[in-house]
Amino acid sequence: MTNLEALVAINMVGGVGSARLDKLLDFFEKPQDILQSSVDKLKKVSGISDRIAYRLSSFKSRDLTQELESANRLGLKIIVLGAKDYPANLLNIPGRPLVLYVKGSLLVEDNFSISIVGSRRASFYGLSLAEKFSAELALKGLTIVSGMARGIDSSAHRGALKVKGRTIAVIGSGFNFIYPPENVELSQAIASSGAVISEFPVDTKPLKENFPRRNRIISGLSLGVLVTEASRNSGAIITTDFALEQGREVFAIPGKITSSEAFGTNELIKQGAKLVTSIDDIIEELPLGPNLERIVPVARKEAGLSDQLQESLYNLINDQPFSLDELVEKSNIAIPEISDILLRLQLKRLIKQLPGKQFVRTQLF
Repeated sequence: MTNLEALVAINMVGGVGSARLDKLLDFFEKPQDILQSSVDKLKKVSGISDRIAYRLSSFKSRDLTQELESANRLGLKIIVLGAKDYPANLLNIPGRPLVLYVKGSLLVEDNFSISIVGSRRASFYGLSLAEKFSAELALKGLTIVSGMARGIDSSAHRGALKVKGRTIAVIGSGFNFIYPPENVELSQAIASSGAVISEFPVDTKPLKENFPRRNRIISGLSLGVLVTEASRNSGAIITTDFALEQGREVFAIPGKITSSEAFGTNELIKQGAKLVTSIDDIIEELPLGPNLERIVPVARKEAGLSDQLQESLYNLINDQPFSLDELVEKSNIAIPEISDILLRLQLKRLIKQLPGKQFVRTQLF
């Protein structure tokens, strides 16, 4: 069983997020060993309940085979945590997904993304502004991320498609249950101009509890979240909560004070979200600022450096703990990329993370 197959199987079991996986990998040598262990041994790991231990221990290889065959039949690429092409923006978020099923392609320049979210029952005002802002931001080189739901999400995707920009849809179901069903054609267009992605196994239905989990990936993929129209209890507000937890920027377009569908966005502005009237209000707050159109092509050219950087970073680490700040200073590698490399080295069991984000070698090259 490969590392990819093991992580897909663990993801299928359910209940094992990245935090529990970290604890399991501290106890076991590699992901494959987790699935081959007894219930009693699994229960020794902190946070692993009787139920999760039993499901891990009793996982059937035929279920994995069926899952991989289904993914192949649907034309999906599977990216697992620690893989070279795992999205860099997701690496440091709480609860980063173990597995991503991808229809289409994820590119390095997708690190320069913004999410556009809002109400499913949006007004013409909200829908038109979502499409307008999406198109203008896509023309600047930003990838537009949303959840392919009815209303604002669909308009955001269509705005990017309209100007032949890149867009990513994060869905709250498996690929055998595209939701909402009327967006099947839209999902195909998105896959041809970016990607549709899901962390859920292919036969997962669009259950209500899946969508908050989906929202953390929408914000996690992005540098910031733009809310164009949202009611008091809109899922878009959940996305902004995740964004704040992840250290992302939050933007909101003001709406009519008499509109229930604008209550959420107006409240966000009162609470400190940046009021937006043009894309300049967004661009000036992002890490790239006005240099976006210059930096995106540079990032594409530098995408092949990871293996070389991985080796050089490993060579810096020895049996004495190094903090993340020390490694950044000694290696001169930016924090997003160094975090990516450190995660890969941990999954290979070459280094170990100690409390306080310090790192030491676990074995020799």
